[in-house]
Amino acid sequence: MVLPPSSPANDASGATPPSLIVYPSQFPIKVMGRRVDGLVHAISTIALAFDPDFDASTIELRESKGGNYLGVTITVTATSREQLDELYRTLSTHPMVKVVL
Repeated sequence: MVLPPSSPANDASGATPPSLIVYPSQFPIKVMGRRVDGLVHAISTIALAFDPDFDASTIELRESKGGNYLGVTITVTATSREQLDELYRTLSTHPMVKVVL
């Protein structure tokens, strides 16, 4: 796909295109990892570090078909793109986490 020269994705200044998310907003994030003790606690601790009002009772869990993996959906109050970027980076680099969506 070729974008026209005026497209924000082709902005030579390196400026970040405007966000489609209105801040603050409730933002769901799906995290997947092996089904091991401590996974949900680790994800909750990270979420709380980025959102002091994070409510762990809203966590949704879904086991994989074979039961080896666990999908954990957290909903955080997103206050900025930078906050979300850093939250994704922190979750993605955690040793228990395989995928963050």
